[in-house]
Amino acid sequence: MYDLILFDLGGVLVEFTGIEPLIKLSGNKLTPETARSFWLESPWVKKLETGRCTTDEFTAGIIADLKLPMTADEFLQEFASWEKGPYPGSLELLDSLKKHYRLACLTNNNEVHWNALNNICNIHKKFHKCYVSYQIGLMKPDKNVFEYVLTDLKLMGDGVLFFDDNPECVYAARSMDIDAYRVNGIKAAKKVLKDINIKT
Repeated sequence: MYDLILFDLGGVLVEFTGIEPLIKLSGNKLTPETARSFWLESPWVKKLETGRCTTDEFTAGIIADLKLPMTADEFLQEFASWEKGPYPGSLELLDSLKKHYRLACLTNNNEVHWNALNNICNIHKKFHKCYVSYQIGLMKPDKNVFEYVLTDLKLMGDGVLFFDDNPECVYAARSMDIDAYRVNGIKAAKKVLKDINIKT
């Protein structure tokens, strides 16, 4: 039915707790939605997650933009702790799907969190291909990142099933004819797979 199943990581297969700590660090000035929007729209996040700035530059920029009362070292310690690893059952789901489908991940990520995640579980080994934003210089929800994946794998959009927890990324994928679903967590992803008759 599909040539590829493409997964976002944070919020779908992996627990990333950045939104709640960001709210706390801001002194509760940010709401869950404004914190999510800040992370999606911050030029410093985009630079870090497309490999266009150093971690030190990113840290200084975020501290200044949010007026955080903390040192760079304190922020970096907090930042690294946001990566919690896979949800229970995620790795087993990937192992099961990999027997029958080509799998890839498409993640907005940076070197700090990507290395932390692989230190926890070597998640890169669960996919046939990993598209990590800081490595390829592109990030969601820009349409060109989906064009990059399709071109690299020589696929048409309608042959790809995609899961992401951000609506902006789902809309962008659908504009490329990708069969995209917004899901929050592994249980929601499994439900969609069951509903569209993909055995796990």
